[in-house]
Amino acid sequence: MSLTRPSQELLAAFDSAVAAALVEDLGEIGIESDVTTKAVVPDDLLGAATVYAKQAGVICGLEALAATYAQLDAGVSVAQSSKDGDGIQPGDAVATVEGPAAAILVGERSALNLIGHLSGIATLVRTFVRAAPGAILTDTRKTLPGLRLLQKYAVRIGGASNHRFALWDGVLVKDNHIAAGGGVGQAVKRARASTSLPVQAECTSLQEVDEALEAGAMALLLDNRSTDELRRLVEHIRSRADHVMIEASGGITLDSVAEVATTGVDRISVGAFTHSAPALDVSMKLERVWRPN
Repeated sequence: MSLTRPSQELLAAFDSAVAAALVEDLGEIGIESDVTTKAVVPDDLLGAATVYAKQAGVICGLEALAATYAQLDAGVSVAQSSKDGDGIQPGDAVATVEGPAAAILVGERSALNLIGHLSGIATLVRTFVRAAPGAILTDTRKTLPGLRLLQKYAVRIGGASNHRFALWDGVLVKDNHIAAGGGVGQAVKRARASTSLPVQAECTSLQEVDEALEAGAMALLLDNRSTDELRRLVEHIRSRADHVMIEASGGITLDSVAEVATTGVDRISVGAFTHSAPALDVSMKLERVWRPN
């Protein structure tokens, strides 16, 4: 699975993430802050490096290379030999970088951190998708500050869908809203009275399901329910309101996702996509160096 070049909004997100990473590494001084590279690498030395995979997985976030070197040194060129969404094996080259050797070394970690993180998300998502073919899987808002747009992009690259992006683009009445709002029925009624967006409510019991349906909820979130409970609740909901969207969430794992998908829910949300995905191991190797003629 390969997708096209990221949108302008995503490119801006890469630029922003890289800028923050470079400030962490270099402060306000810039490339001269890398005391190791400054001491060891001659200013006029040129180099060519290869970025390659050390693990099997799904590559994602290669735009981080171009974003990194555009901010460090315009003399560095980047060529991708893979595309986001490609499956990769250990030893596969995914990109090459050529230009001033010092800049290549200074930007290495900032770029690879993002690529490894986003590739790890895409890889985990692809594994879930293959474990439950045909199921609609989504992410959650359990993302790292400043990286939500990129993490949700990686989820799509892996083959799953995005849930709401933020608090402003979807109504989800959760347990604490219910506690503060006088019960699920009252909370749903208040939400429906204040917005034209569809209202989804989290329910933990048959009684809450009935209250939410009577109040006009258009979607229900069944959180941390066993598969037997999910089947019973889905059957009950379908008998009362077949149009209502039913979502399962909470503790969904690779071992359980396929069985959850058989319960009749419309979609399954998995927080682990973004909060627990291990980084994919990617590395950069300086292949050759030379002095200009």
